[in-house]
Amino acid sequence: MSSLINKVLFTRAGYGLTILRIAVGVIFAAHGSQKLFGLFGGYGLAGTAQYMDSIGLHPGYLMATLAGGTEFFAGLALIIGLLVRPAALGLTFLSLVAIFTVHISNGLFMANNGYEFALALLGGSLAVLIEGAGKLSVDRAIAG
Repeated sequence: MSSLINKVLFTRAGYGLTILRIAVGVIFAAHGSQKLFGLFGGYGLAGTAQYMDSIGLHPGYLMATLAGGTEFFAGLALIIGLLVRPAALGLTFLSLVAIFTVHISNGLFMANNGYEFALALLGGSLAVLIEGAGKLSVDRAIAG
């Protein structure tokens, strides 16, 4: 296996990170399905695109597709443990954009639409990015 692929797939993390990875993956996949498909009370792609435009992320449709697609597909990758480092990198970037474009001016707490939830997801994404997928993952099975 090439060195780069081995670095992407390698993990020495245990079961704890596996649990964190799956929980963060479920949350992101659910949020992505709200944006893309309108599931779980979401507004779908058209509504999300309109919101993206309203906060200055243009073109709204492209931004909604990128955000929803990253959340949904990277979330699924985290759930099954496949290519989790690239997925976590995308989710880290997405969380930073959410924090600094939507939540930062509202303070920390969620009650005021603050950044605490996005910060928690950012922390989970960074942990997966650094440590890898954990014991129960496709990445670990592939890397041997």
